Amino acid sequence: MTPTPTQGSRPAGHADGPDGGLRPDPVLAAAVDLARAAAETEAGEDGVGRHVGVDAEDPAAATHLFETLHPGYRGWRWAVTVATAEPGTPVTVSEVVLLPGPDALVAPEWVPWQERVRAGDLGVGDLLPAQPEDPRLVPGYVDSDDQAMLEVAGEIGLGRARLLSREGRVAAAERWQHGEFGPDSDMARSAPEPCGTCGFYLPLPGSLRAAFGVCANEMSPADGHVVHVEYGCGAHSEIQVDTASPVPVAELVYDDAELDVESTAGSSTVDTAGAEGTAAEKR
Repeated sequence: MTPTPTQGSRPAGHADGPDGGLRPDPVLAAAVDLARAAAETEAGEDGVGRHVGVDAEDPAAATHLFETLHPGYRGWRWAVTVATAEPGTPVTVSEVVLLPGPDALVAPEWVPWQERVRAGDLGVGDLLPAQPEDPRLVPGYVDSDDQAMLEVAGEIGLGRARLLSREGRVAAAERWQHGEFGPDSDMARSAPEPCGTCGFYLPLPGSLRAAFGVCANEMSPADGHVVHVEYGCGAHSEIQVDTASPVPVAELVYDDAELDVESTAGSSTVDTAGAEGTAAEKR
């Protein structure tokens, strides 16, 4: 058998003729019939559609493709590989599988769980170990180029197994700067003063000290969060509000729980709440 690649528009069992046209090929036709019978054995007679092509695997083997008629598998194909040991010997079936065609609906590419997790996904009891080759971390004995960390580790004679690498610190700084407590947030733009001048601002140690700290004001929406030095809120330690008012407070207070009804045609005023005076007097 000499398998000849075909297109879906070519009739099954036909090959290219010497004049460029199509001619019946009994060997190819027999291979197509054998492949269809094998597919129908796997899928049932009602599950195999028209022959849509054949792919040559090598000089002695070819894979015939048939439409599948099973609901839910639109665009998929039954792929039947047939082969012969040598020219003139019987053609046999090697395998029958269901494969997606170019327009088939397939599942998205599988992604490992640790790569699918995003910030905020981790819940109570969940574990997310760092990868051995995580670029954000370097071994503790490697110079982290953060002098403050190296000095502290040297003083106490201890060190952690891994430390933040320069790449890890840069990534964290970019994330914090563009986050909820960065200088471009709505709260920061409306704040009277930045965090850098606030008494509740605790600067971070190391190379991040110049730009980031932690808020320690329980009344601030950023309490306990890393904030940018130019972030700010209305709970700044040095904010002073002028409570003095040129209008006496007593003149601003009124009781809106009383309902005064004033009748027309010269009748007297009735105060349904028992308040003294008329509505005119109150005004």
